[in-house]
Amino acid sequence: QVQLVESGGGFVQGGGSLRLSCATSGSIFGFSAMGWYRQAPGKERELVARITSGGTTNTADSVKGRFTISRDIAKNTVYLQMNSLKPEDTAVYYCNADAYFSSTQYWGQGTQVTVSS
Repeated sequence: QVQLVESGGGFVQGGGSLRLSCATSGSIFGFSAMGWYRQAPGKERELVARITSGGTTNTADSVKGRFTISRDIAKNTVYLQMNSLKPEDTAVYYCNADAYFSSTQYWGQGTQVTVSS
């Protein structure tokens, strides 16, 4: 069974930084892509950043230049480095993984990020 375990959320002042981690129960190459989504209260879940198995990344315009997705293959872990955080970044952040050759997606339990003004 696929498990995605997130860590690293918390409370930070505006302008601060946090790093989120998502550890998988198996190899990250078992997925076609992994990414981070977020959902703020009353809003839809949105893609923040994504990295394919080949290492190609894409980042939402709202966080471009501030957030960076990366991975440690040996640790089967994907990271989201978040700098220059803003109150509007406050949300629950979810790790996501896409299965190969199907529409199946896997989700972590979510981690809360709160940014004060």
